[in-house]
Amino acid sequence: MKLLVGLGNPGLKYAKTRHNVGFMVLDELAKESGVKLNKHKAFQGEYNEITVDGERILLLKPQTYMNRSGRSVQAIVDYFGIESADILVIYDDLDLAVGVTKFRKTGGHGGHNGLRSLIDHLDTKAFNRARIGIGRPREGQSVTSHVLARFSKEERKEIENVQQYVTKACKAWMEADFDYVMNQYN
Repeated sequence: MKLLVGLGNPGLKYAKTRHNVGFMVLDELAKESGVKLNKHKAFQGEYNEITVDGERILLLKPQTYMNRSGRSVQAIVDYFGIESADILVIYDDLDLAVGVTKFRKTGGHGGHNGLRSLIDHLDTKAFNRARIGIGRPREGQSVTSHVLARFSKEERKEIENVQQYVTKACKAWMEADFDYVMNQYN
């Protein structure tokens, strides 16, 4: 059993913002898999599952807001007994330029409050990550206003390409191990 988590903030106000690229990828993956993510009270998120080659793949979009994402992830991990090596978290990264992606097995939170919450709740840094670059704030712009801003018209095409690329990498992970994903998609 594997768990795919897309990080973001719930609600129309935050849809299509930089901070919600994890949600965007998970929505694309659910759409391509022919499933709808439904609210699940116990998991505090939108959830569904698919089966790939006989293995259950759980899809989760925490609805706890970014800074409390760990609550939702911990609830589903505890319920199903998922190992941290079987988790892939998709999220935005300020330290990567728009359109750049990086896949890694572990690491710190790098100032990302969603990751900080996951690390705190899961009590480990060892879970797979798909980092999607959203670029740094322009001079004089706060980090908060940058991550909660929508992409420019020029950036939108780049982000759509990245969504497709990371979705493809997630599908590869469903059928292989994460080392394969890192070798093929980094």
